[in-house]
Amino acid sequence: MICCLHRWKDDHIFRMTDDTGMFQHAKYGVPDPTKGYTTDDNARALIMSVLLFERYPVKRYERLIYRYIAFLMNAQNEDGWFKNFMGYDRRFLEERGSEDCFGRCLWALGFTASSEHVPLNVRRTAGYLLKRAIPNCENLNFPRAKAYSIIGLGHLETEEAKYQISQLSRLLADQYDRFKDENWHWFEDVITYCNAVLPWSMLIGYRVTGEIRYKEIGLKSLKFLEEKTFRDGYFKPIGCKGWLEKGKEAAEFDEQPVEACEMILTYLEAYEVTGDKTYLRKARKCYKWYEGYNSKGISLVDSETGGCYDGITSNGVNFNQGAESIISYCISSLIMEKYCSIK
Repeated sequence: MICCLHRWKDDHIFRMTDDTGMFQHAKYGVPDPTKGYTTDDNARALIMSVLLFERYPVKRYERLIYRYIAFLMNAQNEDGWFKNFMGYDRRFLEERGSEDCFGRCLWALGFTASSEHVPLNVRRTAGYLLKRAIPNCENLNFPRAKAYSIIGLGHLETEEAKYQISQLSRLLADQYDRFKDENWHWFEDVITYCNAVLPWSMLIGYRVTGEIRYKEIGLKSLKFLEEKTFRDGYFKPIGCKGWLEKGKEAAEFDEQPVEACEMILTYLEAYEVTGDKTYLRKARKCYKWYEGYNSKGISLVDSETGGCYDGITSNGVNFNQGAESIISYCISSLIMEKYCSIK
């Protein structure tokens, strides 16, 4: 595993970013302007840029932070919600984005507002956007939106954030209890996308509230997800072409980079909560998925561009290099580097 970023190339990050934000898609290693931008991607790009600036405090990464948070500011409605899809002409294609988009924005803004490394004006802007957004947490319906919101609010120390975390954690825990049975320890009757954020958010709920129930649900659901996504010692995420319905077999493909990233972040949270290095070892195995320790034995990192391929298909690698892929790989690399000294 890479324990330092001496091989890291940021070419693709800057190639994918123009003066509006980060493009959503690429055709191979070339940005595809025809597909425009999403707030979803620019929120997670903000997290990536903050991590980059924390690690390498240079102006080019600081400029990325300003670019991506400005995109979020432009995307926020007066009621605090966020628009998501934007065309290349800088016109949003919808008035209201998805709940998942909202949750990812809270994640990005909470992370940014709490970073002592970023400029004060950026932190203040993140706090301003959060203040407008947080009341909308009361109306969230979808589990991943609640989970992302918990993750973002977990970076804050305000009473309002703690209250919302308590409320959202209780709702997710109740949902888990409704769907679980002796052989199914999950929050729904199907395992779909960005799954690890659900146990991750439960562990954060425990960390903030001290409620043991949330810790137990977080660790039990993480173990269940692990049983469904590890094969012969390597990480194999649930395929996006069919998912995993209760009582059925998991879809084999496509495997997507975001799943490895969020599984890494969840394992690291479990390690922080429990001190059990088993979780740290599992996080490292998930990171190796990018490097070729996967179902096809092929690296997903393009040494030419520094980008990350869009996933693993039944025929091999999807050689497109979109925003979500490079963001996921970059976040994973920067986070894992922090744990390299732990044996």
